[in-house]
Order: sequence, then structure tokens, then C-alpha cells
Amino acid sequence: MNSKYELVVMVDAQKSPSEKEEVYRQTQEVITKIGGRVLNSQVWLDRYKMSFSLKKRTEATYYLINFESEGALLAKMRDLLRLNEEILRYLIIRID
Repeated sequence: MNSKYELVVMVDAQKSPSEKEEVYRQTQEVITKIGGRVLNSQVWLDRYKMSFSLKKRTEATYYLINFESEGALLAKMRDLLRLNEEILRYLIIRID
């Protein structure tokens, strides 16, 4: 049975719009590769100043992606997201 999840991805805000869009597209492809389905996606915060530096970056663009997937496949998804060096950090939350 598929559950609903939210994925927040942080990307360096200093990157060009096309570079950020490519990371965004790659993130959505990861979801479909594991057998998930993207329900909704959007830019959540653009050029948000973080309260701490992350990989020597102080501003990030946040993307919010709602998706459905089997819970057992999330470990594979986390592995694929970790491989993308353009992603500063990500968070997956299950929605009840």
C-alpha cells in the first residue's frame, strides 16, 4: 500500500536557475525510479538565508515535493538522493 510523503530539498541559491531546475528535475526522477508518483511540486522558498552555513553556503532554495510511494522503497530513494552532490540537504516526512 502506498503512503503519502513530503520531500523538502535544499539546493544552493547561488546556482543559476537552469542548474537549480535540473536538480529539481533529477529529484522528481528519483521518485519515479523507485516506483513512486509525484502528486505536487513547487518552489517553497527561493534564496532563503539559513541561520547556519551548510557546505559553506548561507542561502538555499527549498523545493517541496508531495509524492506517493511504498515505505519499503524510501531507503533506496535516500541512497539516490545522497549521491546527488548538488543537494545540500533533504528531509522526507510521512503525511497521515
